[in-house]
Amino acid sequence: MNFSAWSIRNPIAPILAFFILMVLGWQSFNALPITRFPNIDFPLVAVTVAQPGAAPAELESQVTKIIEDAVVSITGVKNVTSTVNDGASTTAIEFSMDVPTDQALQDVKDAVESVRGDLPGGVNEPSVVKLDVEGQAIMTFSVTAPDMTVEEVSWFVDDVIKRALQGKSGIGRISRFGGADREIRIELDPVKLDSYGITASAVNGQLRQTNVNLGAGRSEIGNGEQSIRTLGDAKSVENLANTIISLPSGRFVRLSELGEIVDSYQELRSTTKLDGSQVVSFAIYRAKGASEVSVAETVHAALDEVRAQHPNVGIVMVDDTVFYTYGNYEAAIHTLLEGSLLAVIVVFAFLRNWRATLITAIALPLSAVPTFWVMDLLGFSLNLVSFLAITLATGILVDDAIVEIENIARHIRMGKTPYRAAIEAADEIGLAVIATTFTIIAVFVPVSFMGGIPGQYFMQFGLTVAVAVAFSLLVARLITPMMAAYLMTTKDANAGHSEGGDGALMRGYLRAVRASTQGKLFGYIRSYYATLVAAIVVLIISVGFMLQIPGAFLPPEDVSRISVSVELPPGSTLEQTDETTEAMRQAIKDIEGIKSVLVINGASPTGERDLRNGTLTVILDSLDHRLLLKLSETVNSIPVLHYLIPDLTNNGRTVTQKEIETEIFARLAAIPDARVLKVDERGQRELTYTILADTEEDLNRAVEMLETALSGDPLLANVSSDGAVPRPEIQVTPRADEAARLGVTTAVIAETLRVATIGDVDGALAKLSLDGRQIPVR
Repeated sequence: MNFSAWSIRNPIAPILAFFILMVLGWQSFNALPITRFPNIDFPLVAVTVAQPGAAPAELESQVTKIIEDAVVSITGVKNVTSTVNDGASTTAIEFSMDVPTDQALQDVKDAVESVRGDLPGGVNEPSVVKLDVEGQAIMTFSVTAPDMTVEEVSWFVDDVIKRALQGKSGIGRISRFGGADREIRIELDPVKLDSYGITASAVNGQLRQTNVNLGAGRSEIGNGEQSIRTLGDAKSVENLANTIISLPSGRFVRLSELGEIVDSYQELRSTTKLDGSQVVSFAIYRAKGASEVSVAETVHAALDEVRAQHPNVGIVMVDDTVFYTYGNYEAAIHTLLEGSLLAVIVVFAFLRNWRATLITAIALPLSAVPTFWVMDLLGFSLNLVSFLAITLATGILVDDAIVEIENIARHIRMGKTPYRAAIEAADEIGLAVIATTFTIIAVFVPVSFMGGIPGQYFMQFGLTVAVAVAFSLLVARLITPMMAAYLMTTKDANAGHSEGGDGALMRGYLRAVRASTQGKLFGYIRSYYATLVAAIVVLIISVGFMLQIPGAFLPPEDVSRISVSVELPPGSTLEQTDETTEAMRQAIKDIEGIKSVLVINGASPTGERDLRNGTLTVILDSLDHRLLLKLSETVNSIPVLHYLIPDLTNNGRTVTQKEIETEIFARLAAIPDARVLKVDERGQRELTYTILADTEEDLNRAVEMLETALSGDPLLANVSSDGAVPRPEIQVTPRADEAARLGVTTAVIAETLRVATIGDVDGALAKLSLDGRQIPVR
C-alpha cells in the first residue's frame, strides 16, 4: 500500500494523528522527570548485623562467615564482599544483571532468616536492604538554633522537619547527620556497687524488667470484658531515681543511691560542622524515578513553611547537586534548539526555497516531540544520555524529508503538477527511504541491549534515537508528501538547483573528483591508487592519535564540590578526629573559589561509622562565578581592558575545580598522622583492586609488594590499602579455676563489662515514656 498517496488524498487523518501525537508529546515532556543520569536498576543487596561492643574478630567468625555461607549459594550471586567494623558486620551481595532486584532482595532475606538462629543471641535483628547505586543525596541542609541544645535541634529535625517532608511527592528519605538523641543516663558509682554487692548488669536487668508497661490479659467484670495492663513505667526521671533495686543480700536500695541519673543525650559518636560551627544536618534523597528538579521545588516550599512557623531556627542549604542537573537540562534544551535552527539554515542554504525549507523543517518538531511520549511510556527521564540521543538525531530527522522534497522537485521539473509529482515521487523512493531509516534503527537499537552497567545507561540512548528516527520516517511518508502536494508550486521546481548550472563550489568539487580518479600522479602513479594510499595513510595516522586520547566512561566534570576522605590511626578518639579535620579546614579555607566546608567527624564518605574517620565536603563557588574570575584574570592581563572594565579584579584566585583540587591536596599533605584521599561522589576511589589470599601473612606481603610498586607510578596518586590495621585493645582472659569456683562464665563477665562501659545493646535497654516518646535508659 502506498501510504504517501493515501495521505495526499486524505490529508485530514494524518494531520489529526500528528496533532494528537504532538499534544501527547508536549504533555509527556512537561511530565518527564529531570535527572542527571538515567535511573539504573542494579541488583545489589546488603546485610547488616549489629552487635554493640563486639570486636571485629568475634563478628567475623560468629556473624560474617555464617551470613556469607548462607547467601553464597543463592542462584545468580556474582560477588560477596564483607566489611567488619566495631559492633557491625556488613555483607554486600552482588547479583548478575539478569536477576531482578526484588527477587534478589527476597532470596537474601530468606537465606538470612534460615540462619537467624545460628547468630549470637546479643545481636540486633539483621537488616537486609537493597542498595540504590544512584541513590545519593541531592540536597543537604544545616539546622541551627541559638536557644536549643544539640539534642533539641536533633529532635526538631526528626519530629518537625521530617514530618513536613515525608510523604511529599518524589521525596525518598531524609537522613540526619550529626546531633544526638535524648537518653536517660544512669552513671553508676563503682564503689557503691561494690559495697552493695551488685553489678551494673544486674541493675540494668532489673530496670528492663520493672520499668515497663505490659499487657496482662483480660477479665470479665460485671457484664463486660476489660483488658488488663500492668503499669511499671516510672513516667519521670524523679520516679526513675526512686526505683527500688533489690540486692543479692535480700535488702533493697533506691536507684539514686547507686549513682546519678542524668536526663541528657547519647554519647557523641559523630559530629557535623559547617565552616567550623557545630550544626545538625539532614540530607534529602529522591525516590527512584522522581525528578530531581521537582523534588527540590517541593523541598524548598515545605521548608519555607517550617521557617515561617519557627523563625528562631535557621535552616540553610549547604550542598546542592540539583543546580548542576538543571544546568545540564537547560544546556541540552538550548543545544537542541540551536541545532534545530542550524539544521534549518543549512537546509535553506542548499534548497534555496522557503516552501521546501518549511516543509523539511516541519519534520523536526513532528519527529522530536512525539518521541517524549514514547520515552514517558518506557519510563525514561530527561537526562544527559536521552538529551544526547535527541540532539544527535536532530540532523538525521530531516534526512528523509530532504530526500522526499528533492525527488518531488525533480518530478515537478519534468512538467508534472505538484499534486501528481508528490504522489509519484514519494512512491518512487518509498522503499529507499524506509530501508535507510531501518538501517539507522538497526544500528542504534542494539546499543540498548548492552550488558552490565553501561548497558543500563545507554538503553535510553539507543531506544530514544530509534524512536525519533521512526517518527521521522512516518513524517517523511505521511506529512512531507502531503504538504508538498498542497504547498509547493511549479516555481519551486528548481529547489536545490541553480538555473545557471553548477556553482563555483560544485565545479571545484567535481574537478577534485576527476583529478582523484583520472590521469596519473607525476606521470607514473594512477590517481586512484594515490587517492587510496593517501586515505590509508590518513586512517593510520588518525588511529595513532586516537590511541593517545585518554579513555573514560564520562569526561571530567566540574560539579562545584570536592569530597575528601580522612583516616586517622587506629585508637584515635572523636576529639582527635575533630582536631585534625578542623586543622584541615583552617588550611584550605582561604583558597579562592571555596564557598564553604562541611565536615562530618566519625563517618567515612561511604557512611561507615568509625571515630577515626572523617569526611570533608568542599563546596565551591558556582561555575559561572569562577568563570567570571577567569574573565577578571584576562582583563587584568590586558591593560586596555583593565582600564575599560575597572570593576573586575583578580587577586590570584583559582578558577577551575581541578586547580582548586590540586591546591587543596597540596596543603592537606602537610597535616601529620592522617591519610587524606580524594574520592568520587559515591565515596569510592577511581581505581580499586581486591586482593585475596589464604593466610593473613600472604595477604599482607602481597599488599605491601603491590602498594610499593604502584606508588612509584607517576600516573597514580595516593596509593593506599584499606585492609584491617592493628589497633590497641584491652584483652580480658578469665582465670578458669576461679571462674568455675565462683560460678562465673565468660559470657557473664563480657556482659558485665559491656553494660558497665557502654551500656546494654540498644534493643535491650529499658525505656522511659517522656514527652510522648520512648527514651532509652542507659
